[in-house]
Amino acid sequence: MNVVPDVDHLSSRDYIVPDMLDSPIPSSGKPEIFKQEKPAAAQPRLHLINEEQKFSEHLSSFINEKWGLKDSGFNYNLAAVFGSQSTGKSTLLNRLFGTSFDVMSESSRQQTTKGIWISKGKDMKVLIMDVEGTDGRERGEDQDFERKSALFSLATTEVLIVNLWEHQVGLYNGANMGLLKTVFEVNLQLFGGNRGKEKTLLLFVIRDHVGATPLANLSNTLRVDLERIWHGLSKPEGLEDCKITDYFDFMFTTLSHKLLQPEKFEADVDQLRLRFTDPNNPNYVFQPQYSRRVPVDGLHIYAGGIWDKIMTNKDLDLPTQQELLAQYRCDEIASAAFAIFQEKVKEFRQPIESGNIVEDLGPKMNEIRSVAIKSFDKDASRYHAEVYKRKRAEMMSKANHMLEAYFLGQLKNLHKKAVSMFSTKLQNTLRGDGVEFSVAVADSKKEALDYFLQGAKAIKLDETEWSFDEELYQLEQGLKELAAVQREKELNKMLAALEKHLRKELDEPIGLALNNPGPGMWGRVITIYQRTVEDGEQLLQKRARTFDLNEHEQAELTLNLRRQAWVLLTKKVQEESADGMMLLKLRNRFEEKFRYDDHGLPRVWKPDDDIDTPFRKARDETVELVPLFAKINTLDPIKGEKIELEATDDFDFDQSLKVLSESRQQEITNKFKRESDAFYLEAKRSVVATQAKLPYWVGVALVILGWNEFIAVIKNPLYLMVLAMVGVPMAAMWYLDMLGLVETVAWKVYDQGYKIAMDKLREAMDKSHEGQGKQQNQQQHHQQCQPQQFSSQSQLNNRFVSRSDSFREENGVELDSLDKKSL
Repeated sequence: MNVVPDVDHLSSRDYIVPDMLDSPIPSSGKPEIFKQEKPAAAQPRLHLINEEQKFSEHLSSFINEKWGLKDSGFNYNLAAVFGSQSTGKSTLLNRLFGTSFDVMSESSRQQTTKGIWISKGKDMKVLIMDVEGTDGRERGEDQDFERKSALFSLATTEVLIVNLWEHQVGLYNGANMGLLKTVFEVNLQLFGGNRGKEKTLLLFVIRDHVGATPLANLSNTLRVDLERIWHGLSKPEGLEDCKITDYFDFMFTTLSHKLLQPEKFEADVDQLRLRFTDPNNPNYVFQPQYSRRVPVDGLHIYAGGIWDKIMTNKDLDLPTQQELLAQYRCDEIASAAFAIFQEKVKEFRQPIESGNIVEDLGPKMNEIRSVAIKSFDKDASRYHAEVYKRKRAEMMSKANHMLEAYFLGQLKNLHKKAVSMFSTKLQNTLRGDGVEFSVAVADSKKEALDYFLQGAKAIKLDETEWSFDEELYQLEQGLKELAAVQREKELNKMLAALEKHLRKELDEPIGLALNNPGPGMWGRVITIYQRTVEDGEQLLQKRARTFDLNEHEQAELTLNLRRQAWVLLTKKVQEESADGMMLLKLRNRFEEKFRYDDHGLPRVWKPDDDIDTPFRKARDETVELVPLFAKINTLDPIKGEKIELEATDDFDFDQSLKVLSESRQQEITNKFKRESDAFYLEAKRSVVATQAKLPYWVGVALVILGWNEFIAVIKNPLYLMVLAMVGVPMAAMWYLDMLGLVETVAWKVYDQGYKIAMDKLREAMDKSHEGQGKQQNQQQHHQQCQPQQFSSQSQLNNRFVSRSDSFREENGVELDSLDKKSL
């Protein structure tokens, strides 16, 4: 049998002590050493389970406040004392631990300890339970509480102190063998499945040992009795062959007679106390294998749960109770730690929700989480290991879940910041000269992604499954889309620049080609188009390289360039083929043929010159040019093949070739003919003017008759100045045969001035309606002026008609053939 070594008693205990059990007590009263005295500084005690078998609700407050064990964790021990009633259990505890349990009255011999009391040892972290004695007459044959108290003590304490008298060793009832049988039965109930793992220490304290029987003999007797009881137990299935030493360790010690040997009794008590206070003592009782692994801050919950199970007659599964305690306490500890954790992380919410990036968010979150976990570990690691690990993982998961919201919020803000950095960097780079778009995009993208990755990695905490891969993918796609949009803008800018270049290269040369109409006109236009397109394609390829375009995109841009150049060409052709421009071209060609000779010199018509033949020839040749403008001829004179462009929804190549319709050709021809008539009339008029010269004698007569007036004008500077200002221009116009033209222009100026005056008058009349008084005055004025204006206008019109009629009668042609633009 594995037995913990017995106490080495002092040698003085071996001497023979006179038998004084029958000696009469002195009549003078109890000796001084027999008086019951409580320690002066005893610890407060608590009625843990009262006589009504109710568990106290104040155990936690006693542990934390009155006994000062709040932060002790596992650094405490718990023992209980058993024994028959009135055997001095409370007295032993008071002497041994400095407690203040009530002791039996010497006069009444009644039960003093009812239920279970608990207190703390003086100057030691040991809790002691004083259990109600057995065999008390107060409970009689009711052994229910005895079993319950034994079950409770085994489930909660590490050491059971069995208190008995020396003369009771060998007796069944006197040696508490019935109580020990109960202890063995409930121990199998509690720890049957933990054979060899969960043990309880039974410390037998044999009182009033006078030395007649050695301790070895007494301990052997008790061992034999204990073995006999163990073998007589009805053991659970599967534990039939178990031994008592699989569940119990034993220690035996004696105490001298308190009355007969008071000094030795005190010395023995001091030696016994060392077993509870000195870990270096070879007989130290609080060994690790006896610990129930219940932290002191959870003892009230654990003990209360044990007693509740006992009172409800439910099967008491001690490991389950320890797990339940661990779950309860770990939840409490986790809640307290998490509340502090929540309060600290609140500071991140507002800035992140506002779209700001919190500096050092990762280290801050990690520090707050570490503080919370350490706070949890400090108190919760004392409890059931599996429960602690599970609850720790739950708290870690809960904390990570809360922090993940800030992680994702920070990622979103990093995403926005990276996009902003990319856009700003790209635009600033593209403002420079000679920058390749693909290089600018690559540099800007690298900077943005590096910024995001650096920030994302900094806020990713260990022991999490957080990932920023999805956000990184979204960022890359977003940057790709932004780059595509920016590339489209830059391409449009490049194409706009190319379009400007094409317009510059096409407008003037095509205008010159169309201003010189003839059989090779469209050939020159197509040559200009081809040369411009080739230059544009070279420029496009040079600039398109910077955009990293594929072959299909380059081919599409080239085709669009050709279409755009053709559209610009057709626009220029349409501008040049407008009615006014066509008439101007035809008039210029007609003037070139009619008003100038073959050598390019101006013609001066004489009375004997044939005007009609050159007029008809020039007009017919000019009219033949109109069909030339009807349709663009796409034949390339250099390559000898026609240009063909693929049509699209917005571009119809065949339709773009049509310039002048049949109706427009006819209209332009008619207009030109009317304008050419004016040139014909002008030529005729110049011939008439040369024929209508005055005779010389008329001039001589005018000189003689106007000599006085001539002298008066010469002598008067004012008249002379007026004559010079009016006469010289009139003489020049007469000499140049421009009087008719000047007259026509004068009438045009008059007509235009009249229209402007009428418009101004209408505006003035409209403004006059703002005030009622002004309106009436303006109306009266208008009524007065209107007849005069109509009269004046009629006079002018009549004058113009009369002059037109006289001119028509003089020349024999119609003035309607004159075109206003030609004049």
